[in-house]
Amino acid sequence: MVYQTHIPIKGSSCLKRFQKSISFLLLLFLMVACENSEQEIQAFTEKKIGVDEAKAIETYFSQSGKMRAKLTSPIMFRYQDTLPRVEFPQTLHVDFYSDSLTVESILDAKYGRYLEGQKKMFLKDSVVVIQRFNQDTLRCQELWWDQNKEIFYTDKPVKITKRDGTVLPGQGLEASQDFRNIKIINPSQGILPVPESDFTGIATADSSVVTDSVPKRRPFPSADSVRPQ
Repeated sequence: MVYQTHIPIKGSSCLKRFQKSISFLLLLFLMVACENSEQEIQAFTEKKIGVDEAKAIETYFSQSGKMRAKLTSPIMFRYQDTLPRVEFPQTLHVDFYSDSLTVESILDAKYGRYLEGQKKMFLKDSVVVIQRFNQDTLRCQELWWDQNKEIFYTDKPVKITKRDGTVLPGQGLEASQDFRNIKIINPSQGILPVPESDFTGIATADSSVVTDSVPKRRPFPSADSVRPQ
């Protein structure tokens, strides 16, 4: 059952005053709504998505009950929506550990996004990975880290610099998390620096030896994979 209430309004002057009051209240409501709409919408959106913020964070990753990595970052955002994820928009640093908890490789990037459900991290912008044992250094603009498989991979351009100065560029890469086993998918021709001692020099009349002061480089044959010893 529906009840209806009717309030009679007598006289035209009374009706006009009523209409003016309604118009004023409506205008006041619109002014307040427009003033606060941006803040309210932002607050509502963040509340709906579920964004948590943390600063100066330090978090650990484990695999099979063993600690495998420690991540530090100045700021972190956690999103709890249809795709739960954690973002590190202002740089991050990761130490990767061996079974004996010694640091075997380190990673730095300007941006990272960790997909919690997939246990994968997407890294981009000035990504650098260094193998602590042999000092092999990987540089690229985009890189994926698969926590379950303990591997790095990318289909973007990469460049590996070895301890002796050898540069191995290419397109695409797969590497173990400890960075001891590396495979460049489509390698380019690398450059191997040649020590000055490889050049005998030119004998002059006073029997002195003249050598070039500019380091020499010679082409290094491309390889399908690089496997440090």
